[in-house]
Amino acid sequence: MAYAIDLFCGAGGMSEGIIQAGFHILFSSDINSDVQRTYMNRHEQLGLRQGVNTHFHRGDIRDLNGDIIRESIRNLEMFRDQDNPEIDAIFGGPPCQGFSRAGRRNPNDPRNMLFREYLRVISEVRPKYVVLENVTGFIDTKFYGFVGVTEHLYEDGESAPDILCNEFRLIGYQTLEPKILNAAHYGVPQRRNRIIFMAYRNDVPAPAYPKATHNDETALTITDAISDLIRDENERNQVHANHTDYQEISREGRTPDIHGNPIHSGGMIHNNEISTHQQIISERFSLFREGEDGAGLRNRVMSEGIDIADAPALIAHCVEQMGIGEEEVVALFGAGNVSEENADILLTKKNIRTRLDRNRPSATVMTIADDYISPFEPRTFTVRELARIQSFDDSFEFLGKRTTGGLRRRVEVPQYSQVGNAVPPLLAKAVAAEIMRVL
Repeated sequence: MAYAIDLFCGAGGMSEGIIQAGFHILFSSDINSDVQRTYMNRHEQLGLRQGVNTHFHRGDIRDLNGDIIRESIRNLEMFRDQDNPEIDAIFGGPPCQGFSRAGRRNPNDPRNMLFREYLRVISEVRPKYVVLENVTGFIDTKFYGFVGVTEHLYEDGESAPDILCNEFRLIGYQTLEPKILNAAHYGVPQRRNRIIFMAYRNDVPAPAYPKATHNDETALTITDAISDLIRDENERNQVHANHTDYQEISREGRTPDIHGNPIHSGGMIHNNEISTHQQIISERFSLFREGEDGAGLRNRVMSEGIDIADAPALIAHCVEQMGIGEEEVVALFGAGNVSEENADILLTKKNIRTRLDRNRPSATVMTIADDYISPFEPRTFTVRELARIQSFDDSFEFLGKRTTGGLRRRVEVPQYSQVGNAVPPLLAKAVAAEIMRVL
């Protein structure tokens, strides 16, 4: 039996892949109670029971240490009257907001220092292998006044990867050259680039990065992933008469329970509630072409023109705002050469949405529900659709609020965020399988 630890585990995307690769997760940890509910519910479903054969620890990693981990494992029923087992691998993805290219990057963000805490725990537990996953922005992050776990002071401006590799060397590990992996190349229907660090103790053989199973031409598409979840029956029949292999295995389950049996969804499609959009919002969504973002739509409206004859709520809105008749509104937008002011009335000023292309892998799944529009229907994606795109099994149920907003986003991790923050299970499986291969 190969034993693993998953730190910063979130809702459990990495854990799903670790288990699929054949590991038994003895200990996992996250700070948030929302993800704890989802994570522990799933592990109970898999036969991983708290205090019996696994331990989930909710808390800040800054308060976690090797003694706590060893004591938690020692107290499991499966190891009663036995010595602690050696840990084969620790996996983790320290929170990445401070490194992300998608938002404001702050070199002083305290979350940037959590990877130092990750290294500290590794130095105390001393597993054979280590995996660290993060956003690609981690590559060119620079630190100032950084002190390592061995009290080594680094020069200001030193890059995070260089610090990481040297830190591993100082605590007795060698590292592979960090590598960016695209989830779409490992069977995930999503273009999601993540940097992966693999380290190994000086007394064990080196692992390797997983070889791609797909390329840009053979990558799975949104249609492959979720065409069976389309609500409009006519649209569903036009897109796909039969379930794809990917859809079938999502229903049958990839992640085995402790007896080696995957969990079938049993026909239940959890977390598939559709957001209720006002008619005017749905009509705006329907203006987008597949693969077009808000800026592209605006340019098309202003230069080529657009037919809004079948959008009565939008027409009524423009009539009210512009003070002209319905026919004039339709003619104005159909002719092109629309002013910025009138384009704002039709579209609003928000340009960040994109309608995804059914014939391509999804863009990177985000934590906010309204960034993407479904290619099949004029609406945002459901939690389940995004979970499919991430490669979660259908039997995996996300608990808690579906979404949240405002200041609550600082402390709450609703279902959409649980999905968007997760490591795609199939990408995690590919990496974990390479460690299993050399154990």
